Amino acid sequence: MKTNKISGAEAIIRCLLEEGVDLVYGYPGGAIMPVYDELYKFKDQLHHVLVRHEQGATHAAQGFARATGKVGVAIATSGPGATNLVTGIADAQIDSTPMVCITGQVGKHLLGSDAFQETDIIGISTPVTKWNYQITEASEIPEIIAKAFYIARSGRPGPVLIDITKNAQFDEFEFSYKKCTGIRSYNPKPTLNLEKVKEAAQLINNAKKPYIIFGQGIILGEAEAELKALVEKSGIPAAWTILGLSALPTDHPLNVGMVGMHGNYGPNVLTNECDVLIALGMRFDDRVTGNLATYAKQAKVIHFEIDPAEVDKNVKTEVAVLADVKEALTALLPLIEEKKHESWHNEFKERHKTELETVINDELKPKKEGISMGETIEMINKHSKGDAIMVSDVGQHQMFTCRYAKFNSTKSNVTSGGLGTMGFALPAAIGAKMGRPDREVVAIIGDGGFQMTIQELGTIFQTKVPVKIVILNNEFLGMVRQWQQLFFDKRYASTEMINPNFIAIAEGYYIKAKKVTKREDLDAAVAEMMASKESYFLEVMVEKENNVFPMIPTGASVSDIRLS
Repeated sequence: MKTNKISGAEAIIRCLLEEGVDLVYGYPGGAIMPVYDELYKFKDQLHHVLVRHEQGATHAAQGFARATGKVGVAIATSGPGATNLVTGIADAQIDSTPMVCITGQVGKHLLGSDAFQETDIIGISTPVTKWNYQITEASEIPEIIAKAFYIARSGRPGPVLIDITKNAQFDEFEFSYKKCTGIRSYNPKPTLNLEKVKEAAQLINNAKKPYIIFGQGIILGEAEAELKALVEKSGIPAAWTILGLSALPTDHPLNVGMVGMHGNYGPNVLTNECDVLIALGMRFDDRVTGNLATYAKQAKVIHFEIDPAEVDKNVKTEVAVLADVKEALTALLPLIEEKKHESWHNEFKERHKTELETVINDELKPKKEGISMGETIEMINKHSKGDAIMVSDVGQHQMFTCRYAKFNSTKSNVTSGGLGTMGFALPAAIGAKMGRPDREVVAIIGDGGFQMTIQELGTIFQTKVPVKIVILNNEFLGMVRQWQQLFFDKRYASTEMINPNFIAIAEGYYIKAKKVTKREDLDAAVAEMMASKESYFLEVMVEKENNVFPMIPTGASVSDIRLS
């Protein structure tokens, strides 16, 4: 009689292949070794990328997911291997990134005995996963992995962790696989209420100063075309959160800029002057709202959101449209009247003129001797023509990138938003480039964050992935230093960096490297980097005490934005 008995380890690989996975990031170890043995056998079908630290595996999986819209996959062993995934998992949870993490675990009979490299990763990861589960029997593997991928990618996406004991990897069972299409009690996509859509349309059509703020929900819901159609038909000015950046081309005439702590002057100030605020796929994060007691109190708020937990959590809404944003905007569009709102747009233009004169011109065309971060980003724009995926870390360089990078197409801005994880960019850029080999990927990193995952240069060297790496080196933990300057009387406590020779380190990994210290050398260096068909490391020495403005101090109103 024909049997389909296979080991649990082989079943894991076959489940991944059934889900269309052809690329995973990971690091082997004792408790996951049976899976790695099967990876060796299936290497022609499933490419495994050996990172240099498990945190790098999760960030690379995130970069892959953010650039492609697919589920990223990371694999690690038990104990420290599993705990090293946690930062990336937490980052993926708050930024709604679809990811499946698979960890090995000690044998079932050893659970709870403090065996070698045993850690309760289910307990540890519960607060930062969309779902997690421990498999102790091989026969559970197909159903649980199918559920993992369904949960990770459906509704509001997020990370899932599956912990698999070693005995379950070795044991054999009759294998069959069926994709998950639904789970009782889990409703990933609320049913669209058309009455709410009509209420929203009426408010929008009657508004004198309507205003759209869109977030990453537009990108996750693949509603970029509907967003563009809405702003063009309604004539409503639209601003973005940092994770919403690139959903609408940055040079679109109705794209008015970024909201938030270091957002643009007009979009922030005029939040408190609009009469209807339309929030699309964004969650009113504290970095966007500033002081909630003064945020958009004059406005009627319409919130298009897929996650019921986000509605009325921070900002009270007049109309909440709980639904998939693409479906909701498709229903809304026919109900919207064509308008221009020219006088309202002029208010944004006037404030942009003020910001241009007081902030932007000095940043992009500085008169100081030192190179600015903003002009470096502008130089990358010149040579990328807005077609690159920009992957930024966390800090001043991140805000300069979000403020000044130009994007023509969606899924182009990859950064750590809600968690603010230093060390994110280098491994995330690896994942983004492997997911989108057809596009240039440029990692923008500070000298501080770079050293948190610097070892992933080894992954770049081994895989030959042609990532472009730009280190904006101000020899400080720049964002913390800025706060110390503005709010702690310039007491620069533990923020000055005594850095190594980054060029020598990059060259040690056989990556072509160049250092720029003078403005007149910047253009040629960026041009050479962008023209390279291989990975390239560019260190730019920037102004040591340059600050990111505008800025809304913590706890201040969006109307109290500082221009200097």
